[in-house]
Amino acid sequence: MPRIPFKAKDLAEPRDIVDAIRARRGGALLDLDRMLLHSPPLARGWNVFLGAVRNDLALAPKLRELAICAVARLNGADYEFTQHAPELLKAGGNEAQLAALGALSGAPQSALDAAPFDAAERAVLRLASEMTRQVKVDDATFSAVRAILPNDAQLVELVGVIAAYNLVSRFLVALEIEPE
Repeated sequence: MPRIPFKAKDLAEPRDIVDAIRARRGGALLDLDRMLLHSPPLARGWNVFLGAVRNDLALAPKLRELAICAVARLNGADYEFTQHAPELLKAGGNEAQLAALGALSGAPQSALDAAPFDAAERAVLRLASEMTRQVKVDDATFSAVRAILPNDAQLVELVGVIAAYNLVSRFLVALEIEPE
């Protein structure tokens, strides 16, 4: 049970915000949305911001979803991982990678250097780990990520994705929102 009860599944008001969220989600409200709708201004901003992060960036979807899943595992946000694991698979990830990500919580940094990840994916995982665990990013990690991304825009986007999904996971974990 979450720490605060969810808004109703059939919630209709405030109509503009609920309709916008439903449109982005394909018609349904997720439990996350039903929690956010306790604060319509927060729900509106979240929907626009996370909608852009998920749908409007030039960053490769596989790298985006890999970073999101890593943040979810590092923060113990099962809801976030459950929502994004299928997206990682759709973007080209595989079951072996999902299993390896499952071990990230509490794993040493060296665990990120193991297969089944290629060099680019390992660089993304190191960045996600450092940003999540210690906030400050080592110069070597930043250089490794810069080397795999074609331009500064995608580098900024990757850092933004990791930061955004740290926000999401911390919200989910603090309010004890469990997978649907």
